[in-house]
Amino acid sequence: MLFYQKKILSIIFIFQCVILQSFAQDTEADSILAPSKKDTTYWVNNFKAGLNFNQAAFSSNWKSGGVNSVALGSVIAGKANYAKGKWSWDNEIELLYGVVKNEGQTVRKSNDRIFLDSKVGYKISKNWGSYFSGNFLSQFTKGYNYDEDGNRTLISGWMSPGFLTASLGFEYKPNQEFNLRIGPLSPRFTFVTDGTIADNVPENYGVTPGETVRAEWFAFQLFATWDKDFNENFNLKSRYQMFANYETLAFDSIDHRLDITLTAKISKLINVTFTNINLYDIDQDSGIQYSQGLSLGILYKVNNKK
Repeated sequence: MLFYQKKILSIIFIFQCVILQSFAQDTEADSILAPSKKDTTYWVNNFKAGLNFNQAAFSSNWKSGGVNSVALGSVIAGKANYAKGKWSWDNEIELLYGVVKNEGQTVRKSNDRIFLDSKVGYKISKNWGSYFSGNFLSQFTKGYNYDEDGNRTLISGWMSPGFLTASLGFEYKPNQEFNLRIGPLSPRFTFVTDGTIADNVPENYGVTPGETVRAEWFAFQLFATWDKDFNENFNLKSRYQMFANYETLAFDSIDHRLDITLTAKISKLINVTFTNINLYDIDQDSGIQYSQGLSLGILYKVNNKK
């Protein structure tokens, strides 16, 4: 097993070196041809930052019922994509965090996500190419389950779990909106750095209790994104991830995650955003997990798209 692990790491390392060396040669050639002028026309960047606030209040004699509450949410997201000739380098960051305070309860987390992704690609044909990528998924703060009495149980935290996946394979990219990665060689590392979580989450996210990391070397990943502007006021962004470990391959052991975000622009700064996450991971729960949120708030966007 150790021999094959070293072999996989060697293949990934060699592939990275080839990509970075070729990328560096292209950059060096550009510098020689135009040393006094830095060309940024090959980059497409976009950035958005948002803040939403929700509040509800009821008088003591309000007969329809209700709970006084205050909720605050934030999002920071950005992309920086480079393309020149047959080479491309795509980078994405997505940070979300939100809290809610209901009367009679402590402040609770309503949203928490860290997503980072970077991919280097080399075009083989008009729509197909090879790629090497790495992505990271975790959360900022501790997460709890609450019982009816308000008692809480720790179930997650920073790097508990955390997922780091490297992938080597082929991609299908017919346009700037859709991208499909097929990674037959996609080792994943699952981290649970807080040892007390195993007491409350028996599956411990697939990590053996007493250990902090699980390495799945022989694995397959399918990664698809669709980012569509239907018009200047409405955007749909979706991301689907499938992960299968060759060594434990079975229908119910394949992980699936689907993220959907709908954004409707009301004015230059005011937007309505709907988010939905659907997750199946037997190392977390035997059922399908989902979350959704609807918010109205300020969203600032800037990009250099032509």
